[in-house]
Amino acid sequence: MASVAERRLLRPVDRRRDRMRGGPAGVRGQATVLVYGDYLCPYCRRLAPVLARLREALGERLAYAYRQFPNEGVHPGAEYMSRAAEAAGRQGKFWEMHDALFERSPALTEAIVLELAKKLRLDLPRFQRDLDDPKLKKRIDEDIADGRRNSVTATPTIFVDGVRYDGAWDFYSMLEALERPVGARVQRTARAFANLPTSAGLVLLLAAAAALALANSPAAGPYAQFVNAQMAIGPLGGPMSLSVGEWASEGLLAIFFLIIGLEIRREMSAGSLSDPKAAAAPVIAALGGILAPAAIYLALNPGPTAAGWSAPSDTGIAFTLGILAVFGARASASLKVFVAAYAVADDVFAILILAIFYPHNLHAEWLIASAAAVALMFTLNRWRVYVGWPYLAATVALWTSLHLAGIEGALSGVVLAAFLPTRPTPSASPLLAQAASALAELEQAEHTLRRAGADRRQVEQEPIWDWASRNLSAAAARLLSPAERVERSLAPWSTYVVLPLFAFTAAGVPMAANLGAPGADRVLWGVVIGLAIGKPLGIVAATWAAVKARIAVGPADASRVAFVAAACLCGIGDPLSILMAEQAFAGTGYAAVAKLGVLIGSAVAAALGAAALAFSPPPATTVKPQPAGKPDAAEA
Repeated sequence: MASVAERRLLRPVDRRRDRMRGGPAGVRGQATVLVYGDYLCPYCRRLAPVLARLREALGERLAYAYRQFPNEGVHPGAEYMSRAAEAAGRQGKFWEMHDALFERSPALTEAIVLELAKKLRLDLPRFQRDLDDPKLKKRIDEDIADGRRNSVTATPTIFVDGVRYDGAWDFYSMLEALERPVGARVQRTARAFANLPTSAGLVLLLAAAAALALANSPAAGPYAQFVNAQMAIGPLGGPMSLSVGEWASEGLLAIFFLIIGLEIRREMSAGSLSDPKAAAAPVIAALGGILAPAAIYLALNPGPTAAGWSAPSDTGIAFTLGILAVFGARASASLKVFVAAYAVADDVFAILILAIFYPHNLHAEWLIASAAAVALMFTLNRWRVYVGWPYLAATVALWTSLHLAGIEGALSGVVLAAFLPTRPTPSASPLLAQAASALAELEQAEHTLRRAGADRRQVEQEPIWDWASRNLSAAAARLLSPAERVERSLAPWSTYVVLPLFAFTAAGVPMAANLGAPGADRVLWGVVIGLAIGKPLGIVAATWAAVKARIAVGPADASRVAFVAAACLCGIGDPLSILMAEQAFAGTGYAAVAKLGVLIGSAVAAALGAAALAFSPPPATTVKPQPAGKPDAAEA
């Protein structure tokens, strides 16, 4: 759920303003590299020869831009060096001074800079005047401000064609990123699409629209065959035999709930839900979001059709978050977390409704196995087991026991999120020492081979290579806890595979029902109004009452309009709503009517929520200034 939009360069490279070298604009296949750098940064100095080698290899196909990001707190005098380069640029020799500064750094002083200016045959009186020109300092400050807006916190920070480059800094890795073979192009295109704030929501909504179109077209038969095709662990027709749609909604959706659970857990420990009153608000909202639709439905259906009151009780959180993603600029981060926490509570309440009011589907004996799996996860967490496979085994056991108990197995993802271990934040110094030691030994081995006349690539065959790679891997792995590693690796799969497949199999509801049956119109309107009006009304009213009673607080940075819009979007139903309709009206034609009501009510709720979001003001955002003395990339 975290945004990655900050990876895209907010102010594109401008040849009229930025310092550029390389081929002219319009060269076919040209790549643009922008570096935010500091002339006294030792890592920028080590990157400079790599960039020079890239320029030599690519020629006019590489355009190189440089923006100033002096870190005066860590490197006293860095700002003076930036002013020196810009002052030389006023005399047409920026790049000459740029290269000279990196060749001489870090042993640079003002006297050495003046010597360099003499060697470059600069007009020294003019050079010294320009050094103190406020306009020149303003230009540097603008570069620094641009960098901070682009989340630049260390030097060097590299952007390739407007997208932040987080790969390795060696020549061959960067050359591959710039030459863009087929694999790199596919990866780059996928990353660029993922960087769009609306990409996740668009993929989900397109999948849902395709499913709805197919289910109500001549292709409805093949579509239904695909969704209902049986896939089994064991014999077909056995307890572990599910349709493709069921595997998507109950099996794969566990990954989505795992990501949601990890996000909520993080917010509860140090985010918008860390206040117990803030954590209570989504639970209270979920309760109101179930009671209000039920009351509206029962008011319209006091007779034999009253059994359908549960149909508008559950929220299709995947669709809700998908639409919020489309309007990402309008929905604040804390509002999205609130909705995610609300959805988890809402699903728990929905499961309880199924267990209490439709108990024939509940197999209590399997609940003991579920409790044992949860206890195993708890024990693994307490024993500080950081290996992933025991948690995976316990999760599979929990999912299986929940499914056999008649409970949505997808909830196993939330349980796993609660018990995946975190680790205390490591001290940077020992990790820096470990990484620096490994790289220093590799560098020494390279130099030894070079002096002996051997190919430096032979260092891979030396024992030092294995030792260094293991130490570097250990240092890098320690930066992330098991929970963070799982979230990073599974989040793209959840967004671009799990959720679209779920939407494609869940949204294909035929828009056909017998509305001529007695009371069918009341069933339809009860579900539609319950979802589109009752849900948001119950969520807003319950949250408002809890806030007034001072037992809860709402999302702080969400406007009232945005909160109402999110409440409307929570009126989007999901397959659990369809299941409740089937359970309530088993064997009757009212089930199809209630399903149609879920579909229409969800569409109305989505339209109301999207319209309200379109008119809501965007949340106020501020750029946090980088504190003086922030270390460079490898000094952190």
